[in-house]
Amino acid sequence: MSTFDSTKTQLTELLSKVVTGKLQLPDFQRGWVWDDEHIRSLLVSIARSFPIGAVMLLETGGETRFQVRPVEGVELPPNSMGLAEELILDGQQRLTSLTQVLKFGKPVSTRDAKKRELHLHYYFDIERALQGAEALADAIVAVDEERTLRSDFGRKIELDLSTREKEIEAFHFPCSQIVNSDDWEQLLSEKAPDKLARFMKFRRQVVEPFRSYMLPVIKLKKETSKEAVCLVFEKVNTGGVPLSVFELVTATWAADGFNLRDDWFGARGNPGGRQARLSKRRLLRDLQPTDFLQGVSLLYSSERRAQDLAAGRSGKDAASVTAKREHILEMPLAAYQKWAEPLTQGFEEAERFLRSEGFHHPKFLPYRTQLTPLAAVLARLGERWLEPQIRTKLARWFWCGVFGELYGGAVETRIALDVQQLMAWIASSSEPEPATVQAAGFNPNRLDTLRSRTSAAYRGLYVLIQREGACDFFWKARMVDLDLDDAKLDIHHIFPKKWCLDRGISPHVFNAIVNKTAISYKANRMIGGKAPSLYLKQIQDHAQVQIKDAAMDDILKSHAVDPALLRADSFEPFYAARKAALLGLVERAMGKASSEASPVTADDGDADDEEDGEAAA
Repeated sequence: MSTFDSTKTQLTELLSKVVTGKLQLPDFQRGWVWDDEHIRSLLVSIARSFPIGAVMLLETGGETRFQVRPVEGVELPPNSMGLAEELILDGQQRLTSLTQVLKFGKPVSTRDAKKRELHLHYYFDIERALQGAEALADAIVAVDEERTLRSDFGRKIELDLSTREKEIEAFHFPCSQIVNSDDWEQLLSEKAPDKLARFMKFRRQVVEPFRSYMLPVIKLKKETSKEAVCLVFEKVNTGGVPLSVFELVTATWAADGFNLRDDWFGARGNPGGRQARLSKRRLLRDLQPTDFLQGVSLLYSSERRAQDLAAGRSGKDAASVTAKREHILEMPLAAYQKWAEPLTQGFEEAERFLRSEGFHHPKFLPYRTQLTPLAAVLARLGERWLEPQIRTKLARWFWCGVFGELYGGAVETRIALDVQQLMAWIASSSEPEPATVQAAGFNPNRLDTLRSRTSAAYRGLYVLIQREGACDFFWKARMVDLDLDDAKLDIHHIFPKKWCLDRGISPHVFNAIVNKTAISYKANRMIGGKAPSLYLKQIQDHAQVQIKDAAMDDILKSHAVDPALLRADSFEPFYAARKAALLGLVERAMGKASSEASPVTADDGDADDEEDGEAAA
């Protein structure tokens, strides 16, 4: 069965539907203002009977219900949602501009080439328009809100169209009269009958093409699903920001009287939404509303599956646990209202878990996507996750996801599987490990290719080293404490870049994480491009430091660095020893030995984001 019809509709009919509220916008359509140049071009195209593209509409009255709103500038009575017979999916900018220009007598909201807001009235200079089709662009005149055209910084009036009489005297026809010009023509015949013949020629050549203009219309039937509407909208909305599932769900539930946007962002004047509550937790600062909806979907679909299994349905016939977009769109409002608060608490518990694993800043979270299944599981466990056996299993699953680098890209299927399998594994020791734990492998050679601080494994190692008690070379305090105090910490070379380059060591080698660690800005400035044996002595002798070799050695060991090899400036032995030490950290976190057979993830590239010491030491 076809899901759409294609036809042609008179432009004036469409505009009449817009102003009466029969044709409105779904609430997920963002407001849009076309610039002055686009509006002029649109008017010329219609006057010359050129195509301006099709519009796409959606019939109302189906199961897919949206909160609606009128086109910008249209004023409708309260509770006018029921007036809408069709919604605009594509063509909003054109129909909005044409409605404001052709149907209203008030200024049109637009912008100039420099994005400055303008409020203009549009006219045709009749005599210039009669010079031929090529003159139409120059014949369009835009005047200010007072219907004047000014120069000399507004001091001199070049054209005054502030009254109907002045319009007729200047022989400038207002575009707001194009659809129906009876009043204007009546006054013209009274005030300037000698111009009537010229006007009638203008009406035939310019005005009539507007009145007879037929616009191609693609109409989606009311049976079209929400997911299909969303996909169609994104295909045609090439000039805007991609439509998120959050916006579409917001528009859908608004039709049931629930404002999802207010629940998440907080109502106007009341910043108490879930986002504000969760963002108080530092590690949840970057959480997105779509992440939250995925979590609700996981909890709702898990509940449905459990009910189906309890009712005797087979695993194949029972509802699936899912976080996919199409299932979020199908989710009822009641599911959100039931699970939103438990999930909010689940995210708060997830933040506690992450802090217990050594995370203190969102920029070092390996994957934001891994937060969602973690929060969904903790929403069901509550504080039970603190039980040693459960906490150990959660930690293994988490670090296997990080060092197995399994949560990059599209992860909806993995998220759903992990929630099911992790809960089963926690409930019974006889259940198999989750697929993420089983599939995770870490090849020791991966350490040689970890160069980008944006990779999950890179960030994970940074946190593990801090968690092991790494102390700053200069301040001597634990890095984790300095990080919490917002000290200037960053990841820098241990053997400086300049020192390595002077000795012919490849950037592919010295830029790897094996030769990197977190230190303070103060320590990094002192390191410069010097040999480790020299910069260590300089740091130890500094008036603010004054520590002996043994104390400095303990600091180096806290970074998994062999002090003797570093003091001897022995790069290759140092590199081999630290690689082995870092590998040990990874293996302990994952709860499994590394495997040479596991694949090495693609090279991160040679990007080295920091500038160490003297000109990138």
